[in-house]
Amino acid sequence: MNYTFCAQTDPGLARENNEDSVGFEASTGLGVLADGMGGYNAGEIASGMATAFIKSEMSRWLSEAGPSATAKVVRRALEICVDNANRSIFHAANSNTQYTGMGTTLVVGVFQDTRLMLGHIGDSRCYRWRGAELSQITRDHSLLQEQLDAGLITAEQAATSLNKNLVTRALGVEDNVLLEVNEHRVEPGDLYLMCSDGLSDMLQDADIARILFEEVELEGLATRLIEAANASGGRDNISVLLVKAQAVVRKPGLIARFLGK
Repeated sequence: MNYTFCAQTDPGLARENNEDSVGFEASTGLGVLADGMGGYNAGEIASGMATAFIKSEMSRWLSEAGPSATAKVVRRALEICVDNANRSIFHAANSNTQYTGMGTTLVVGVFQDTRLMLGHIGDSRCYRWRGAELSQITRDHSLLQEQLDAGLITAEQAATSLNKNLVTRALGVEDNVLLEVNEHRVEPGDLYLMCSDGLSDMLQDADIARILFEEVELEGLATRLIEAANASGGRDNISVLLVKAQAVVRKPGLIARFLGK
């Protein structure tokens, strides 16, 4: 499987600074997106630390491990890497009063052949677009999601809730954090969208699906998603990371071509 990556981030219309951070390493199939929180510029410090640390350490490990690494080994490496990033952010927050209480959400994916190992913390999301159908393949770690799961509120009530941004897990807030990791099978033609809540809070899933349905290059899709979120209010920073999966086309060998196969 071949993977094409595209990332864009925008401060939105209501905020001067951008506390989101997004990055990828196409050669190792790694994508990372984080949405920071905290006073002063602490949010952008936390998200920047998370993406830089995970991108550097996980990419190096993937390069050394190679594509033959088993799912179990990749999962464990991802957990260790995120745990180390968490401790780094937590210690920075506790050694600098300006950064006290800073933290960040996280969504990170490792794309290898027909496998996606996907981890997340908080309410940054990953969607899969397959066969003109959009599916959210992460589940928010948030008070709102817990209320929905418990049947305390309806989906309609959730859409207008004031508790949208209250996360129940965040990277760097405590010395330990639980990364939720799930393995997904990738099919040719799949399109994956990682995003901060600046996108998902502004756009309904149906709005996202309408944009992804357009047959344009990834750069154009990313731009349209951000423009749509801003057109809907742009109340937060908006970040998107798009990953397109395409089947590898293998050319026939010399003998096969000679035999007409």
